[in-house]
Amino acid sequence: MSNYTLSYSDLVGGWVSFYSYNPDFMIGMNNYFYTFKGGNLYRHNVNANRNTFYGTFTASSIQSVFNTAPLENSYFKTINIQGDAAWAATLETDLQYSGFIDVNWFSKKEAAFFAFIRNDSVGELALRSVNGIGKSYQVTGSGVAVIVKFAVEIGSIISIGDYLYYSVSPYVTPILAGKVTAITIDTPNAINQLTIDSTISGTTPIPIQDAFFLYIKNSVAESHGVLGHYCTFTLSNTSTSKVELFAVQSDVMKSFP
Repeated sequence: MSNYTLSYSDLVGGWVSFYSYNPDFMIGMNNYFYTFKGGNLYRHNVNANRNTFYGTFTASSIQSVFNTAPLENSYFKTINIQGDAAWAATLETDLQYSGFIDVNWFSKKEAAFFAFIRNDSVGELALRSVNGIGKSYQVTGSGVAVIVKFAVEIGSIISIGDYLYYSVSPYVTPILAGKVTAITIDTPNAINQLTIDSTISGTTPIPIQDAFFLYIKNSVAESHGVLGHYCTFTLSNTSTSKVELFAVQSDVMKSFP
């Protein structure tokens, strides 16, 4: 459990901020704020590098929630930051937990920073981006070159970078097989096969030749956003200079099952 220093604001009449430093003692004197830590005396608000306390830097972060229509299932598609800098973002709903935006993905549009929400989708099987293929008739190879062959047509929706799952009888638990690296379809010669990388984290070797297969689209590339009744978001900034944040907005679309 992390320890924080909590600050109170007379202006708003409430507790407004958590600070990463945890002093042994603190005191205000002559319009300066001093703390003692490990027998040393520190004066605050004079360090050129912000968020650096006792020689240790900690990123700024703020957490809030989008909750415009809590009784409706919605897709949270974007983040729009009103401020003078972009922030990295992680997002979580009551249905999904892997939404994120890298700070470098933001584009500045009309004095605001805008980006689409991505999620890694691994393990999130109750999504619309999940599609079934059917049973395989042969599985060969290992490591980064596992080949899965099908008697049925694979279809045109699957793409390189999607995650392939399999399930064995009684077909209730999908298991991650790997990430698709090649797709070979030759309809006249009845060739329908996928090549996957089974060395990625979380995979389990395919134990049988005729397992049932399904796949999840690569949500990082396709930007499905995150699905839920509300969305908790956390913004973080690693700047050591002054940064101002005024407002955060999301484009939300109602989900129609």
